Amino acid sequence: MPPDLVKITVLGSGTSVGVPTPGCHCAVCSSTDPRDNRLRPSILVNYGDHNVLVDTTPDFRTQALRTKIEHIDAVIYTHAHADHILGLDDLRPYNFRQKERIPIYAAPDTMETIHRVFTYIFDGVKRESNVPQLMSHLIDGTSIDLFGLEFQPIPVLHGSATIYGYRFGTAAYLTDHSDIPEASMERLCGLDVLFLDALRHKPHPTHSTVERSLQTVDKLKPRRAYFTHISHDLSHERTESLLPANVRLAFDGLEIVVGNPS
Repeated sequence: MPPDLVKITVLGSGTSVGVPTPGCHCAVCSSTDPRDNRLRPSILVNYGDHNVLVDTTPDFRTQALRTKIEHIDAVIYTHAHADHILGLDDLRPYNFRQKERIPIYAAPDTMETIHRVFTYIFDGVKRESNVPQLMSHLIDGTSIDLFGLEFQPIPVLHGSATIYGYRFGTAAYLTDHSDIPEASMERLCGLDVLFLDALRHKPHPTHSTVERSLQTVDKLKPRRAYFTHISHDLSHERTESLLPANVRLAFDGLEIVVGNPS
């Protein structure tokens, strides 16, 4: 990808249990539409020769193979829930290939959880088998310059917890949110592409609904909006047919190109 362009690849667009949901035989879980098959939520941001991964889901190995990801230059985390961190160990093959540590970025509470869950990676104990070789960097709310592209942390509410979405250039990725504080809304103006959580129609204590995210789109007026973190309550074809022309459902494998203002 030329350095003046940024390509966003949707690695997963599903909710925490994915779609199909194990043991479920609803119309969406039984659908033959490939867009109704949703791995756990993550994106890959590619620009120049660089790949930045947002979250390492439990499906990361499958996502990496399916997307043919050749290298990972950095990982940034939104928060520490299982569906966003549990694929971390699958970074090991990239260490083998790249022969260097991979930097990971997270808020202090998220990094503390990652270090606790993956103690064997970070405790410094020499082991007989290989572990991921990583460099931990804490996010303090200020922008992170990764290889010439700034990733601006955007605080959002995930129920009672404050987590991060990210704005990079004219795009922003906000997953797992039930509310967006006004101060964060002000940092999301003038976007080409905006990703928003839209779990389902029925209200949920920690996630946005289709209707609420449509209200956010109406306020922010991005040129294009994509809904993600989608449950099996929403059929891709049926739901998208009812959305405005500039609002689409994300799906696994979707690729979007935006300009890099830097």
